[in-house]
Amino acid sequence: MLKTQAAVVYAHNQPVVVEELTLDEPKAGEVLLRMVASGVCHSDLSVVNSTIYYDPPVVLGHEGAGVVERVGPGVTKVKAGDHAVLSFVSYCGECKMCKTGRVCLCRGFTTRRGYQLDDTCRLRNAKGQEIPQMARIGTMSQYAVVPQQSVIPIDAHYPLDRAALVGCGVTTGVGAVVNSAQVEPGSTVVVIGTGGVGLNVIQGAVLAGASRIIAVDVVSGKLAMAQRFGATDLVNGAEGDPVVAVLALTDDLGSDYAFEAIGNTKTIEQALAMIRPAGTTVLVGLTRMDAHIPLPTGEMVRTEKQVIGSYYGSSIPHKDMPKLLALYDEGKLKLDELITATYRLDQINEAFADMEVGKNARGVILFEH
Repeated sequence: MLKTQAAVVYAHNQPVVVEELTLDEPKAGEVLLRMVASGVCHSDLSVVNSTIYYDPPVVLGHEGAGVVERVGPGVTKVKAGDHAVLSFVSYCGECKMCKTGRVCLCRGFTTRRGYQLDDTCRLRNAKGQEIPQMARIGTMSQYAVVPQQSVIPIDAHYPLDRAALVGCGVTTGVGAVVNSAQVEPGSTVVVIGTGGVGLNVIQGAVLAGASRIIAVDVVSGKLAMAQRFGATDLVNGAEGDPVVAVLALTDDLGSDYAFEAIGNTKTIEQALAMIRPAGTTVLVGLTRMDAHIPLPTGEMVRTEKQVIGSYYGSSIPHKDMPKLLALYDEGKLKLDELITATYRLDQINEAFADMEVGKNARGVILFEH
């Protein structure tokens, strides 16, 4: 058994506890990793505030990279010493969704949320209490045992703090543009919310050849970052109605695409109002499962507006993540610039506070800080 320091949610809307846990060895089909970096994503905070619901306790973290320490019986994807990024979805490859290329919507596993694929836990606290892992990977831990289906081997030349970001924010944002919406060259794109995911939606729009990229946020510093990542126009929603501003920038027609990267019902409604007839609104940010918006059904029929969801950028992680890292190699994808602050694991609550005020593009926990 190993000992590991990990960030644990014991109660919703309370500070995260960093403590020593006991970690079991990997079982069949599982991989033990030494984590090097874990991104601090809004989805982690959503577990803390129960927007993404887990019964506490649970180890946080779903965007990480590390080095394989050991593998369990039957593991064929990686070996000890390999560098890897983790996918926060583990997919069976056999269910209908997997066979049709929608692996992020896999329905092949029925285990409890946060438990390993045999429906048991690998982590326990000093009281012997089982501690599940967010997305079965719990990357905010010095060591993690995860399903081999979640492990994406990468070349060792990639800095693992950069590569970690491909585990969620980059794949989610870029994928929403190139996979989910399939934005066409020359399009006008609006991005509402320019945090870690929104900045990568902007990067995706640049890669797709969008001619105009309108960034919308209420924090001027985040808008400045959006411009550095490729936004051509900036709209500060704190200074007036962003829908009016976007329509003014598009000759009152509206944009071809609007991406909502916050997960807020008000801004989702604004995104729908910002698109032109036959335009597409893409929902990227996660809301609570019971959140709803009223749809102007008559208008949608008459204007042929579309609303689509995008989960994990509609990606196939083991194919798309290496492609994204190759784009980084080619200088076509910004990863270095995304990291605006690094933290020790015991600074996780500070990292969340910085994220909530819009201080960072992406904060990253370094385990060898």
